[in-house]
Amino acid sequence: MSNVLTMIMAGGEGTRLKPLTSDRTKPAVPFGGNYRIIDFVLSNFVNSGFMKIFVLTQFKSHSLLQHLREGWRVSSGIVKQFIDPVPAQMRTGKKWYEGTADAIFQNMNLIDDEDPDQVCIFGGDHIYRMDVGQMLEFHVKCQAVLTVAAIPVLVKDAINFGIIEVDEEWRMTGFVEKPKSAPKTIPGNPDYVLASMGNYIFERGPLVEELNKDAKDKNSVHDFGKNILPKMFPAGNVFVYDFSQNYIEGVDEAEKGYWKDVGTLDTYWEANMDLVGLHPHFNLYNKKWPVLTYIPPLPPAKFVHFSDLRTGHAINSMIGSGAIISGALVVNSVVGYNVRIHSFAHVEHSVIMNNVKVGRGAKIRKAIIDKHVEIAPEARIGYNLAEDRKKFVVTENGIVVIPKGAKVV
Repeated sequence: MSNVLTMIMAGGEGTRLKPLTSDRTKPAVPFGGNYRIIDFVLSNFVNSGFMKIFVLTQFKSHSLLQHLREGWRVSSGIVKQFIDPVPAQMRTGKKWYEGTADAIFQNMNLIDDEDPDQVCIFGGDHIYRMDVGQMLEFHVKCQAVLTVAAIPVLVKDAINFGIIEVDEEWRMTGFVEKPKSAPKTIPGNPDYVLASMGNYIFERGPLVEELNKDAKDKNSVHDFGKNILPKMFPAGNVFVYDFSQNYIEGVDEAEKGYWKDVGTLDTYWEANMDLVGLHPHFNLYNKKWPVLTYIPPLPPAKFVHFSDLRTGHAINSMIGSGAIISGALVVNSVVGYNVRIHSFAHVEHSVIMNNVKVGRGAKIRKAIIDKHVEIAPEARIGYNLAEDRKKFVVTENGIVVIPKGAKVV
């Protein structure tokens, strides 16, 4: 892994996640009580032994930069390893990144300086576990110039993804963005197609060559999926890595191949709900492949009051450090750190981020509550969606989203 450079794309604006992205970039959105979305891809690389990582940022990056500074400082002068944030520097002109390929092109100096054999280019906004070393091994074995990670999805869901076609050797033979008609299925598996995960391993030389060509193409939108892949795969040396075959110790069969693009408020809520329950779809308690992060020094969570009418307890839920559940009931929910939920309050099927206060007798159902929100006593959220829509975002699936710092009366 010593001569492999990793570049994480973490500049996403995340417009479909507003209001959660009104003050922060998408990879910096809190997730799962203790984490930020970017922690999952960074943990995958660190657990895989890849320790030369640049994180490319752009929109509203302060929250992300602070998180990286507090939790991901691994630089060493003895053994060259680092996780370095790289803000947009406009090295090729006075412009922001115009696409994923342009983001790498504008930071070509980093590739030149590190002089790697391979370059991993991964997104920073998905929830999954992956041993990247297994993908690199496949890439080297196939003598590929580019390997694209893909996940099998049902044919009926193909319209939501960029769909890859492969031959029997898993060589890429086609790519269609959100196909309107039925695409080619996986060889030997007629019920599934391959969806691109937006994760790539390039040989350094071909990557630099294609980026230089793309930068001169005035008709290009400078995107890997739309421009780079279609130009490279016809040569026959672009391969596809089947993520569903990636093996992680401690992962049971039900979780194998789990990957979630939390690109909308509904999928973000669904991914959080996947964490709770007796047999979660995505298990954060796997000690063999931990999700690493920064958590402030806080005391353990506390549950207080025990009587017939006033008992502090949580069922099928995760509760963060420093939280106090005081005579309240929490069901099927994810509660962040330093949260206060007061007596007779009831929270169900909700995501409560850090430093939230829920007043006495308040009731919350199917909601996403951002940081530093104060919910007044006896308030109701998620019980009258018509009223909720007058003040807050309500998704197609009826999830009420309360923005950061709001005061709910």
